[in-house]
Amino acid sequence: MRKPMMAGNWKMNKTIDEASELAQAIRDQVADTETVDRVLCPPYVCLPAVSITVQGTSIAVGAQNMHWEESGAFTGEISAPMIVDLAQYVIIGHSERRQYFAETDETVNKKVHSAFAHGLTPIVCVGESLEQNEAGETHPFVSGQVTAALAGLSAEQVKSLIIAYEPIWAIGTGKAATSAQAQQICGETVRATVAKLYGADVAEVVRVLYGGSTKPGNIAEIMQQPDIDGALIGGAALKAEDYNDMVRITAEVYAK
Repeated sequence: MRKPMMAGNWKMNKTIDEASELAQAIRDQVADTETVDRVLCPPYVCLPAVSITVQGTSIAVGAQNMHWEESGAFTGEISAPMIVDLAQYVIIGHSERRQYFAETDETVNKKVHSAFAHGLTPIVCVGESLEQNEAGETHPFVSGQVTAALAGLSAEQVKSLIIAYEPIWAIGTGKAATSAQAQQICGETVRATVAKLYGADVAEVVRVLYGGSTKPGNIAEIMQQPDIDGALIGGAALKAEDYNDMVRITAEVYAK
């Protein structure tokens, strides 16, 4: 059985002190659990404080983005070697990066390779717009994103990465795909594409998360879907009680 993951993407929120307080509240409210992987992804400047706060627990830390080069004249960018001492994961290709910062399938793939080269586990984001969804283009578009992101990776690398399906129209809007819709894309598109590229054995191991207005009220139904292995959480991850409730509910679903 694939181990579920609750990954909190804090986006551009929280000062260093606020991030420490939130990480501490998350650390203290839920007993250390081995049944659900927990990953907190604060802004870059908060990575050291959050890393220190969760030290000695099973909570992991992730960055929200990175450049594919190790160093150089890339003002404002952060590279994998700068992150690796502070985090274990890195989000790559989030729709907000694609929409506002000209992220492409090509740069996503470069970043994935760089993350692996420096010992970071990528959380690769894919997802379609409302227009693409309504035009019936979700499957080919998302499958194409998965194919491009994984280009040139070994089977062992693919087994260890995380793929997060986030329909753009459901991010921060309060609208969420139904559990059946999310299951269909996570299973028949994302996991099926991995199977086509690397075989069923690899696809069966890859963890696929769903993101897009996930919260305590809908996480149980989402986590009951056979091809959904967790959530990439936005707004709800900024409230310790909500995030911890989602971890607890997920643990209960998997205990049944």
